[in-house]
Amino acid sequence: MNRVITDWFNPQEIIGNEKGNKAMTIKNRTLNNGLEMPEVGYGVFRVEEGKELEEAVKMAIQLGYRSIDTAAIYGNEKSVGNGIRLAIQEGIVTREELFITSKVWNDGLTYDETIMAYEETLKKMDLAYLNLYLIHWPGQDKYLEAWKALETLYKEGRIKAIGVSNFQVHHLENLLEHAEVTPVINQIEFHPKLTQEKVREYCLKHNIQVEAWSPLMNAELLTNKKVQEIAEKHTKSAAQVILRWDLQHDVITIPKSMTPSRMKENISHNFSLTEDEMSQLDGLNENLRSGPHPDEFNF
Repeated sequence: MNRVITDWFNPQEIIGNEKGNKAMTIKNRTLNNGLEMPEVGYGVFRVEEGKELEEAVKMAIQLGYRSIDTAAIYGNEKSVGNGIRLAIQEGIVTREELFITSKVWNDGLTYDETIMAYEETLKKMDLAYLNLYLIHWPGQDKYLEAWKALETLYKEGRIKAIGVSNFQVHHLENLLEHAEVTPVINQIEFHPKLTQEKVREYCLKHNIQVEAWSPLMNAELLTNKKVQEIAEKHTKSAAQVILRWDLQHDVITIPKSMTPSRMKENISHNFSLTEDEMSQLDGLNENLRSGPHPDEFNF
């Protein structure tokens, strides 16, 4: 479960965006503060610092990804920042075209610690600002103080948008009772085995965009017979079917791959699932998590 997948990446693989070949275009979704965010992003969970990650981030941007998602606890913010800088220096993209997300970990949730954590992230990534900064886990109610810090950074214009991750309905209810700024995002574990309907319904009601982490359930869903059956019907991969299911549920998604061909595949969504196929995938729900439950995660 904790295996670091870095050995597959080969930046010399001939795909995607060679000279004269345009990068793919990813659609944007408008958040509740008017900011636009790509509906598919590039995740880097469990990828170590190093040249491979730097090249992978640059390759992702070259292929068309504009949203890059990391976190302090991943321990790879520096390499992500280096990859972004390489892409900018090589003229692939400008900083203004990118949507960069990171998250504050739960050992720094006092007001001052949250401010310092944000400053440390900017230093590691060598960026002037983030597009989105999230509270990574709700923990034991310290998130209210952290949220005040995020609101300060947002009001000062140092962050374009603020949000949360792994918040259940009761966390969101408590937060909204005290918040001056409504989160733009709730990033949760979401896939056909864990549909989190109550959380999604609450977020929809309060105009909070849901974003999926582990959309492929650590690749476990790629061998599911139902998913493979639908994929074969559309002549698509199992991953493409699951990510399309995300998007048709109005959920932003951040798949991770260190394989360039799969990175490209993950942003190819020129097909639609039928209502019946969506229902079949919904029916796979078992409330099964690949990560910890937010109410049980012991910090």
